Amino acid sequence: MTWIRNRPQGLVYRDPDLSSPGYTLFCSVRGHHATLLDWEGRVVHRWHHEEGIQHVRLLENGNLLLHTLPPEDADGAEQIGGSAGALIELDWQSRTVWEYRDRFMHHDYQRLADGNHLIIKWRPMPEAIGQRVQGGHGHEDDPELMWGDVVQVITPSGEVVQEWRSWEHLDFEQDRICPLESHKEWTHTNSIEVLPDGKYLVSFRLTSTVAIVDPETGSFTWKWGPDEFSHQHAASWLESGRILVFDNGCHRKRGPSFSRVVEVDPKTNEIGWSYQAETVLAFFSFMVGGADRLANGNTLITEGATGRLFEVTGEGETVWEWVSPFIVASSFGPTPAVFRAHRYPPDDPRLQGYDLDPGRWADLTQAIAAREIASGDEGPFRAP
Repeated sequence: MTWIRNRPQGLVYRDPDLSSPGYTLFCSVRGHHATLLDWEGRVVHRWHHEEGIQHVRLLENGNLLLHTLPPEDADGAEQIGGSAGALIELDWQSRTVWEYRDRFMHHDYQRLADGNHLIIKWRPMPEAIGQRVQGGHGHEDDPELMWGDVVQVITPSGEVVQEWRSWEHLDFEQDRICPLESHKEWTHTNSIEVLPDGKYLVSFRLTSTVAIVDPETGSFTWKWGPDEFSHQHAASWLESGRILVFDNGCHRKRGPSFSRVVEVDPKTNEIGWSYQAETVLAFFSFMVGGADRLANGNTLITEGATGRLFEVTGEGETVWEWVSPFIVASSFGPTPAVFRAHRYPPDDPRLQGYDLDPGRWADLTQAIAAREIASGDEGPFRAP
């Protein structure tokens, strides 16, 4: 989306016939609020946490599960994008009802049906492994040992009941870091999801790879992407058996940088559907981003770096578009960046019984429409 001084904010467009009604949940990267919008782009609820909110999901009980901002010190890992100090559950009034802390957590998580949690952590890899990793480029402040990704299943009390160490199953020849990326970590896992058969679906940003892991054996049952993806995010499983991926496209091997969303069939490695802007440069997020398939077959897309949330039909027509006005500080300068957004149907049981009257938040919605959200002032509004 074009970076102009007076760019649109809030609801830009809605087709009431073709868009999917529902409530859209998102938060600013490095902000302190999570926001719920109705399909007319009006704020209907906000959560707040003093340690920050940078990645959110609604739980089956209607509570909010979130990653906080990075910890103050994680031996340098806190400087890597996606770092989080805690995984916290908030009720509707933003009260903490459960928390888990580990300064090496990052990017993604999932609450499992049995109440356990699937999480990603960084861990220093054995020196002999790090010395054999190919690709990437070094910096003076690189850690003595490279970071590697570990996937864990933890109980509510924090006990680790399962662990998968990525470097024990990666291939030094196949899993090369992009030469334009840092050599301080191997894979930079940015999404994780448990599939219906219990396997893990993971996205490795630095090697432009999406993979399926058998947690019982630790081995990959499918691994694909370096010739198609470029630093993708948010791999998710569809009921069709295909995998939906936000392909950032920031270091494409040929042509300009542009983003797209694709569906790939892991049985055939064929792309069954894709979306990109008609003018390819008009849709681009060099970092973060996501895509969710909606109940009516449309796709909700998070153009993360620009804070633009939009919905497209299967034919690629944009039928809903909302632009975040919330600006926060980052290493890139002031940004409206959003890690990932999700939409929930109007009759979703997780939202039943709660006050979703946009009138309670009318001042905030009007401030967005009037472009009265001050730069750098992400969180002046608390629950009324």
